[in-house]
Amino acid sequence: MVDARGSVDEGLAAVRSLAAVTGASGCALLALVSRGDAARLGEFYDAGATHFLASPMREVEFVQALRFAARHAKRVGGDTDNRRTTGEPLGWRYDPALRSLQVTPALASMLGLTGTPSLRTVLRHVEAADRGAMRGALQRLRDGIQATAFAHDLPGAGRVVEHLQRDARTGRIHALIERLGEVDAGAVVRDVLTGVRDDAGMRRWIARRLNDGQSIGIVLVTLGRFDMVNTAYGRDAGDAVLRAASTRISESARAALGRRAVLARMGGAEFLIAATDSDATALAAAATAIEEALTRPFVIGDAIAPVGARVATAASRPGDDAAALLRRVSEALAGEDDDNRAVPIDALAIDLRRAMDAGEIELRVQPQVAMSTGAIVGVEALARWRHPQHGEVGAEALFAAAARAELELALSEHVQRLALVQAARWPTALRHLRLSVNVTAADVARSGFADLFLDWVDSSGFPRSRLTVEITEGGLIDDLGEASRLLSDLRAAGCRVAIDDFGTGYSSLAYLKALPLDYLKVDRKLTQDITGSARDRIVVRGVIDMARSLGLTVIAEGVETNEQLDLLAKEGCQFYQGFLCAEPLTLPELVALVEAA
Repeated sequence: MVDARGSVDEGLAAVRSLAAVTGASGCALLALVSRGDAARLGEFYDAGATHFLASPMREVEFVQALRFAARHAKRVGGDTDNRRTTGEPLGWRYDPALRSLQVTPALASMLGLTGTPSLRTVLRHVEAADRGAMRGALQRLRDGIQATAFAHDLPGAGRVVEHLQRDARTGRIHALIERLGEVDAGAVVRDVLTGVRDDAGMRRWIARRLNDGQSIGIVLVTLGRFDMVNTAYGRDAGDAVLRAASTRISESARAALGRRAVLARMGGAEFLIAATDSDATALAAAATAIEEALTRPFVIGDAIAPVGARVATAASRPGDDAAALLRRVSEALAGEDDDNRAVPIDALAIDLRRAMDAGEIELRVQPQVAMSTGAIVGVEALARWRHPQHGEVGAEALFAAAARAELELALSEHVQRLALVQAARWPTALRHLRLSVNVTAADVARSGFADLFLDWVDSSGFPRSRLTVEITEGGLIDDLGEASRLLSDLRAAGCRVAIDDFGTGYSSLAYLKALPLDYLKVDRKLTQDITGSARDRIVVRGVIDMARSLGLTVIAEGVETNEQLDLLAKEGCQFYQGFLCAEPLTLPELVALVEAA
């Protein structure tokens, strides 16, 4: 490796002096250059460098460049016959600004190219079966990845890996073609980001085994909310999540299916596990293990990003080819949401306005309890729909119906005002309790909402000093600036402010520091992780420590067992709500519980 960053001329001289030795011995020669000197990569190529990388570079790009160089040295330097045939490099360089292509003499001779060929002419020599992998590699370069690769068959060379590097400043693409040779015709081609098999490699793996008459089971996994991770934190954070997810999926699949499980990244945030001789029970066990593993949040710097996943399985049938099997599992994944939906959202949406007018939207309240004393100190108001056909409909389905009917603002106002009016009439036994009401993303975007809301509070007669406004992370991310202004206005007016469901969105220390908050409510999934692995407990402990360091009071949601309660208390959590105390209650049930305490 020649580090020419900051001294490009000395670097070129070093490459020239080493090129004869490395060329004769089959070594790789990796040149590192500064981004400002990336326009001179062609000079390094001509001087004898085999691999290139421009800084600043991410760790994954540097490691991948080293891996490519090491593989080149092992394959070329380790075989005398191969060294003779690859003494002249196979490669090309394309300048999009000039629309010019330079091809090495060895590649031109191998492909029978004359004159000045076009890039299309060179790429046309990639076999049809491998063009999807080629298009994927080129798309990765367009998306900003500096170095990538794909495998394909090349007439006269057999199976090859084509290493592509893009100069971020000039847009020039440098390609170096590495022979795999006959003994490596079945070599595994890895996804450049995660290190697992790529789409084309998995398709070939499936096709070969189906052609041999073997039965195959597959599990398709699509990460949820992944686009929002990229949007909220950037591509580097998204890449980190993909690598971590790949590890979790691999470990879960191997635990359920054994060593026969094969993992590939099929593109974007989609992964596929395949295994021979796997029955429906084994596939279901693998799917469950993977889904549980991906339910745990991912830690990205100072942020926590729960992602989740949708998972589907399929088994091969007689006569299947790879395309048919993959199509069937994709259809199963696409139909999963519809199959599992318990309440017809469209029907609820049509009926929602009538339900509000008819008084079918009711409230339940869930107690919030001090861990140190066991005393009930407040309640959260939760909406329920007493539907004449479907029975009790919960808040999630209720607000999904409101969104479908474009009644989010109307429903939110209805629930907030109902909660305030009922709380203002609480009997004496409840007069010491705080009331928490939820504010939605639609409320945050509503012009003048703070003034409207405070008018409702005052007209109800409920004291501002006992009112907590809860907003979810989703509401914050949709418009952080407007959310900050709204919460500042409400807090200045005497209300308290809580961030709700922390750990289900894109939990960032940056906005916790910036927003006027009093409480942080830990999401139920994180709460339940407290009794999981040591790593799970570390994540929960980190959230609680982070909140308390910012002066926030911590409330754990979804506490169901004494073990969870004890562990949360030891980590410094002050309050909790959940079924351990009570499910969401009617007003008479709440009065009875408080009076019995």
